Amino acid sequence: MWTALSEFGDGNRVMDAIGEEIRALKESLGRRLLVLGHHYQRSSVLRHADEVGDSLELARKAASRPEAERIVFCGVRFMAESADILSGPSQTVYMPEVLAGCPMARMARLGDVERAWADLTSRRDDWLPVVYVNSSADIKAFCGERGGSACTSGNAAGVFRWALAQGRRIFFLPDEHLGFNTGHDLGLRDEEMALYDPAAPGGGLSDAAVARSRVVVWKGFCIVHLAFTLEQVAAVKRLHPTARIIVHPESPKDVVRAADEHGATSKIIDYVATAPRGSTIVIGTELNLVERLAERYRGEKTVLALAPSVCANMAKTNEQNLRDLLRAWPEEQEVHVPDRIAVPARKSLLTMLGL
Repeated sequence: MWTALSEFGDGNRVMDAIGEEIRALKESLGRRLLVLGHHYQRSSVLRHADEVGDSLELARKAASRPEAERIVFCGVRFMAESADILSGPSQTVYMPEVLAGCPMARMARLGDVERAWADLTSRRDDWLPVVYVNSSADIKAFCGERGGSACTSGNAAGVFRWALAQGRRIFFLPDEHLGFNTGHDLGLRDEEMALYDPAAPGGGLSDAAVARSRVVVWKGFCIVHLAFTLEQVAAVKRLHPTARIIVHPESPKDVVRAADEHGATSKIIDYVATAPRGSTIVIGTELNLVERLAERYRGEKTVLALAPSVCANMAKTNEQNLRDLLRAWPEEQEVHVPDRIAVPARKSLLTMLGL
């Protein structure tokens, strides 16, 4: 269990030279500029964000601000893609660091997914794809073209219910842990869910396994949340027997089942906010968010990290490359999803929002 905390209060410090320049550049554009910051960004970046939230929440903020001609997304690639998909034609999305990608999103390649779909539908004809928003635009488009829906970690259960209520089997991409944990939350037995491994013939699934599965999940994972283990949970319960443990549902299912609670980022934030004064809350998610919560409630509640797990790709965005972007607006830092992908990808997102 991680107890040490790194620097705090970046937003309250005297602005340094780079911070002053960023502020001046933002002021020069006014409402024509919108800077979005994901919860997992470091505090030094988030102090410059106009909106802070999760990936889909931020994409929707971009769409709701048509006067913002330039949208800067401080996050990773799939998030900026979603913002471009949902934003208007007069808006352009930029990233301070275009190489900030998501390893989990890259675990589901379109060609592999298409082959898996052909395999599964050759064995059963009642599949419906559901895609986690933490995915590439072309996988969202694949899902939209087949009548499926996107989902977030917060509304995955609702989207699963929608699909199952139609008598459909769910093919879930790309995070196996969110898929298994969501199915378990809905009361599905382990034998009613299966893992599809694209590296194995037939996904490693027999016809019998496919026939009994109501949910088949893609073999993919979030490196940040894979870091959490049962041993860490046991250590917390031994050292802090009154502590409450909450983890993100991208964590392995045995960790989720051993924790006191699990939920999306918004639920984690609310869980800490509503915990009684004097509580100790141990959180299994990205460290930057945990440290900000620890600082926010310092002296009122104790907030600890289950383990110091950091998203290296989120860390690629910093004040320097944010400042450099605002100075020059290089074309190579624009994010554009082609219409042939954006249109069906938007369909999968709008299906989710319509639910």
